[in-house]
Amino acid sequence: MCYNEKNIYRGEKMPFVTIQFLEGRSDDQKKALVSEVTDVVSNNLKAPKENIHVILQEMKKTDYGVGGVRKSDI
Repeated sequence: MCYNEKNIYRGEKMPFVTIQFLEGRSDDQKKALVSEVTDVVSNNLKAPKENIHVILQEMKKTDYGVGGVRKSDI
């Protein structure tokens, strides 16, 4: 997708950022992450902050595995 200042913010063309991570971050850390990611995307794409969506997906260690082993079992 190609972004430019003429067509990026009309209709439904808005930046969406999804971040997946394991459980264990504090509410303050997640709040700071949303704020800082929004700033970076806004600066990089010249997008108004109110058009940027940041979705945090926190996973339980029992629901994530690497190499056949769940993180909760390590």
